[in-house]
Amino acid sequence: MSLFRRNRFRAKPIQDRRAWQWPRFVVEWRSTLRRGAVLLLLVGGLTALTFALDRPVRIISMDGSFQRVSPGQIENAVAPYTNAGFMSANLDDIQSAVEALPWVEHARVQRRWPNSLHITVIEQRAVARWGESGLLNTRGELFVRDAPHVPAELPHLSGPEGTESEVARRYLAVQGRMVEAGMRVAAVRLDERGAWEMDLDSGVTVRLGRRDVDERIERFIHTASAVIAHRLSEITYVDMRYSNGFAIGWRNAPAPGSAPGSAQGSAPAQAARKPGDDTDA
Repeated sequence: MSLFRRNRFRAKPIQDRRAWQWPRFVVEWRSTLRRGAVLLLLVGGLTALTFALDRPVRIISMDGSFQRVSPGQIENAVAPYTNAGFMSANLDDIQSAVEALPWVEHARVQRRWPNSLHITVIEQRAVARWGESGLLNTRGELFVRDAPHVPAELPHLSGPEGTESEVARRYLAVQGRMVEAGMRVAAVRLDERGAWEMDLDSGVTVRLGRRDVDERIERFIHTASAVIAHRLSEITYVDMRYSNGFAIGWRNAPAPGSAPGSAQGSAPAQAARKPGDDTDA
């Protein structure tokens, strides 16, 4: 008989019992619901606050030079947008409405607590006249096509439709250098064939043609201007359409067939014209 008997009543090992948990999808759903409730409360609070602050706009203040634009024009442009209220007024739409006014280059719109809008206006600066009654700004943009009054001191620029910026860039590039040389540009023209001319305030026309325009301007400033500087009142035009020189047209040119020595020639050339330059008018 075995000394060791199996204990039939030995306690079986107790299995680990885990605490009951919610299914994962239920936990995630409850978490999402809590977050949504918090977000809804925040949105509701902000909406209520906005509604409480969205008072009617009572005051429109403004600042600017107001030389060409009147405060009344600005008030009329802003009026359709003020019914939306202090908080709900669309500042971008108000800015666009003000900038659509003639002579307004830029506008800035700000809210000022509790019930006012402040508008800062920067006016356009006309640097040149375009055609008969158009006006160009410092960027060469045609911002007024039919101005009732055009300042007489503005230079006169002209050219085919759509060339406003090109002609303005040419004028702005040459004006400062001409002033340094003791002259001032009164007009710049670009014709339909692409030929350039500019008038000085002395009445002299400088013919530049279609090709090598920048080089011809340089030659005029460094060479021709020194030759004509003391006789501007006697000169009608300076023709720079030559290979390496220029020609001068005199106001008191002799009639064809006049006696030798009666008057100075109409266009004494400083250098021979290039072959084919006759077509570069």
